[in-house]
Amino acid sequence: MSFVDEVKNAVSPRAALLVLGVLALQLLFITSYVGALHHPKPKDIPVAVVAPDRLAAPLADRLDRLPGSPLDPRTLADERVARDQMLNRDIDAALVVDPRSTTDTLMIASGQGTSETQAITRIFEEVAKEQQRTLRLDDVAPVSNQDAGGLSSFYLVVGWCVGGYLCAAVLAISAGARPANRERAAIRLLVMAAYAIVTGLLGALIVGPILGALPGSVPSLWGLGALTVFAVGAATLALQAVFGIVGIGLAILFVVIAGNPSAGGAYPLPLLPDFWRTIGPGLPPGSATWVARSIAYFRGNAVATPLFVLTLWAGAGAVITLVFSSLRRKDEIDALVRNGPALSAAPPNAPERASYIRAERRFEG
Repeated sequence: MSFVDEVKNAVSPRAALLVLGVLALQLLFITSYVGALHHPKPKDIPVAVVAPDRLAAPLADRLDRLPGSPLDPRTLADERVARDQMLNRDIDAALVVDPRSTTDTLMIASGQGTSETQAITRIFEEVAKEQQRTLRLDDVAPVSNQDAGGLSSFYLVVGWCVGGYLCAAVLAISAGARPANRERAAIRLLVMAAYAIVTGLLGALIVGPILGALPGSVPSLWGLGALTVFAVGAATLALQAVFGIVGIGLAILFVVIAGNPSAGGAYPLPLLPDFWRTIGPGLPPGSATWVARSIAYFRGNAVATPLFVLTLWAGAGAVITLVFSSLRRKDEIDALVRNGPALSAAPPNAPERASYIRAERRFEG
């Protein structure tokens, strides 16, 4: 046998196509991560100015006209309103001007990510220096001293997402990417749900009581973890039901390649390029990271929309998995009935199988 023949036997056309798919995923991985994270630049960060009327509007206008438009300023009536809006995640910082002094207060929230907080602080320090004023920092939602960079919530979500698509992939590898029927698809979804409940709890316990890396309610994090894992797992099962083994690669594309760099982990959304800032809130890693930070540092506020996004992924994944598994079963039954005469040359149990198929077809019809 020649070397060419050996190559053909060793690498089938299907395997060659899968290798090309892996190459594409690898290049997309590099492009997405480097494209999103290589040059963080603040853009339209929502901030507030609290100052007397004669000072507030001109200062807000000055901030709005900064080169590159790093801030999206608005004016607020008083410091209490600004603090409430920060804890509700409506704004990311607030400058409180004291006209009787040369020192102003910059309210920040390092729990939303220290990289964004540092960028905000640098911008306001430059503005204060130009006006010959100084700043005092007031951290209204301080990051835990065990949560370096405010990244623990992001790493927790990444772990949950990895578990979700790997569990779904294992179910596919062990018993076929496409479930044979609706019942088996339902069983896979139930297994996925049980896995999500367990791993959601374990993840919350690890970052909370065990490592002390992330404050916040353990039951709330548990619920978030279960929903996140199931959303990713159900979406992966759905992609497998539609596309077969290729669905695993598509899940990696959505969750890892597109989802992780746009999640606002290493750099929160206002520091990301427009494309990643746009898609991040609609993907499971971004939605779950936002909710985890809200649970840990912002009293669980502003979580309705990201929780809806996660629920939508979970529900759509489950429905698509069941629907396509049902359609596949009916297609197989129709094909076997059409080929009924050929069953005469089949093994001894073929007639019984043919009768069963016809009966099942009448029942489902």
